[in-house]
Formats: sequence, C-alpha cells, structure tokens
Amino acid sequence: MKMIIAIIKPERFEFVKKALEDKGVVGMTVTEVKGRGAQKGISLEYRGGKMIVDLLPKVKLEIVIHDNETDDVIATLTGAARTGKIGDGKIFVLPVEKSIRIRTGDVES
Repeated sequence: MKMIIAIIKPERFEFVKKALEDKGVVGMTVTEVKGRGAQKGISLEYRGGKMIVDLLPKVKLEIVIHDNETDDVIATLTGAARTGKIGDGKIFVLPVEKSIRIRTGDVES
C-alpha cells in the first residue's frame, strides 16, 4: 500500500475531490495548512504599504491506496490540481506497511 500526500491550493480542492470520487477514491484525510515552496510567498498592498506573506494557505490531502492504484491517483490529482502557475503544490508518495480498521480489527498489508 502507499500513502499519497498532496499539498494543493485551497481553491482547487473541490475539483480534486470530485475527480478522485469519479475514480472511486473516497477515503481521504483533509487538513488546512500553511506553507511555502519555490514561490516564497506573495507581496500584497495593504493600506498603502507593502506586506510580504510568506506562508500561504494550502490544503493537505492524505490518501492510502493499493500499490496498483498509485499512478492513476497521481495522474488524477495532478490533472485536477494543476493551474499551470507557481504554487500549484506537490505530491509525496510513501510506503505503508499495514492498516488496521479500528472497528473490526481487520488488518490490510
């Protein structure tokens, strides 16, 4: 199994969620986070002064899937989250040794 962690722009979340649901991926953990990457934040005008915001709001998705679904889920995430502009986000793929369903105790590896 694999865990896919995707950091995306908040305004792309609904598109990503819908695209994943269309592919049959409904289980996910979603967290509102702040972060920065290559874009190093943005400059804003506020009351006539320049203000640098270096930690931007993002959405972090965590999805655990079977190994054979990895490439399809990554393609779906990338297609739905991409705007073509800096700050679109990043995807990380990690191995998962096993998962245990708390209610039943079922183990999946």
